[in-house]
Amino acid sequence: MQTTPSLPEISPQELKQKLDANASVLLLDVREQSEYDIVHLEGARLIPLNTLPHHVDSLPSDQEIVVYCHHGQRSLYAVAYLQQNGFTDAKNLIGGIDQWAVETDPTLPRY
Repeated sequence: MQTTPSLPEISPQELKQKLDANASVLLLDVREQSEYDIVHLEGARLIPLNTLPHHVDSLPSDQEIVVYCHHGQRSLYAVAYLQQNGFTDAKNLIGGIDQWAVETDPTLPRY
C-alpha cells in the first residue's frame, strides 16, 4: 500500500503574518466565479480547479503559492497537482476561506 506524502499546509495565522510582512505570496483561489464574487482574499487570482491544468503554465514556479477554496478540499487537490508539476512551494490554506473568515477576518461574508 502506497502512502501519500502529506501536502504542505499553512494556517490562516501564518498566512496573515506573511501578508502583513508583504511577503511575496501568490494567493490562488480554486473555487468557482460565483463563490469568488461572494468573498475572496484581496489580490487573489481566480483559477477554478477544473481549469487549473489549462493555466498551470501561467503560474510562477519560483514564488510561494498559497491555494485556497471554501473549506480546503479542492485546494488540497490543486496543491497535489501543482506539486506534481514542479511547484515545490505550493501550500494549502488550512480550512479554506471559511476558516480564514472565522479566525482572521470576521468581517468577511461566509456562505
